[in-house]
Amino acid sequence: MIVSPRAGIASRNGLARSGQTACRALALAAAALLSLADCRGDDWPQWRGPRRDDVSRETGLLDKWPAEGPAQLWVNPNCGVGYSGPAVVAGRLYLMGARDNAELLLCLDAATGAEQWACEVGPQFENGWGDGPRGTPAVDGGKVYALGAQGNLACVDAATGAVVWRRTMQELGGSVPNWGYTESPLVDGKLVCCTPGGKQGSIVALDKLTGETVWQAAELTSDAHYASIVPAVLHGKPQLVQLLPDQLVGVDPADGKLLWSAPWPGQTAVIPTPIVRGNEVYVTSGYGVGCMLVRIGPNGEAEKIYDNKEMKNHHGGVVLVGDHLYGHSDPNGWICQDFATGESVWRERSALGKGAVAYAEGRLYCLSEDEGQVALVEASPDGWKEISRFQLSPQTELERKRGKIWTHPVISNGRLYLRDQDKLVSYKISG
Repeated sequence: MIVSPRAGIASRNGLARSGQTACRALALAAAALLSLADCRGDDWPQWRGPRRDDVSRETGLLDKWPAEGPAQLWVNPNCGVGYSGPAVVAGRLYLMGARDNAELLLCLDAATGAEQWACEVGPQFENGWGDGPRGTPAVDGGKVYALGAQGNLACVDAATGAVVWRRTMQELGGSVPNWGYTESPLVDGKLVCCTPGGKQGSIVALDKLTGETVWQAAELTSDAHYASIVPAVLHGKPQLVQLLPDQLVGVDPADGKLLWSAPWPGQTAVIPTPIVRGNEVYVTSGYGVGCMLVRIGPNGEAEKIYDNKEMKNHHGGVVLVGDHLYGHSDPNGWICQDFATGESVWRERSALGKGAVAYAEGRLYCLSEDEGQVALVEASPDGWKEISRFQLSPQTELERKRGKIWTHPVISNGRLYLRDQDKLVSYKISG
């Protein structure tokens, strides 16, 4: 076979083009891998997320939203009455709601919102500020742990909804607080921990597989209020930190012994979850009380660093980003506070009403409790820098009583979940 010079040139050109195409394909594949590396999603297995701080480590989220808001993926209109936030694990979403006079633990498909199963936890709690359950379930090891507003704690199989065991806060010496049990249980190693309150011991640890009592903190006899326990390691020692109505405490997760305590002048309702950084613990509550930073020493000394009224957070939560705290302070509006000194860095009274906050990738997700306005705000000590805004829709048609949109925003796997009573809405916020 004779091959002409032009044919040889064409063949070489074809090989060159083929090589260039292959190089482009490899470059595109590498770019895609880099893009995937830049976009990371996280499950949200419990109250306030993986670290109980309302801070998401996700990346690749939208820098700003369209004028009409991020794309709405689905609405589940039948979650029941209540304020329970969702926990999201392995493509499933777990939350609580009251239907037909019973408080239920619900499992939804996180991709579609379709209900997978429902399990009764206890009878419905009724209250002038809104009925139904308040706490967020905790998901761990194929089990879901849910505490109803009447004090019924259930361990449920995550796949099937079958009940594994049940306990009540009353059998542990507790009594239902005025606004119901709102605590979200904590799974810590082999334990599930919560705060029944009362003279048998304010805090209890149960075997997470059997529900049997492992210990109860008999040194603490404060009644239950509304904050949730956070795990911490202070000076190399694991402990459980909780804000009770009259004191901030750290207890040993091995036996429930009190490690340290600092007085707290709680009024009416002590709600926000403590924030731990290093060997320091920050707390705040509303009704005029304020905030406090305590430094814990190696021998259990609790040194008060500051105590002021710059942050008086009612129940929308506070997030720590770098060296600054962000949240709503009654009646000062949204504020940025220096974590180390307690000084107010800035405040914004008029841009957005009182509400809840979560954080991801440099931005605050602020949800107003009255209108359901959602603002995307740069987390910056240089001032309120709003990027985008939209309104939660649809909203509940149920009677609110005196309740409002109080469920915290949840960010998980590129989705934003917002709840208003019986309606849960999923938005796509990833790029």
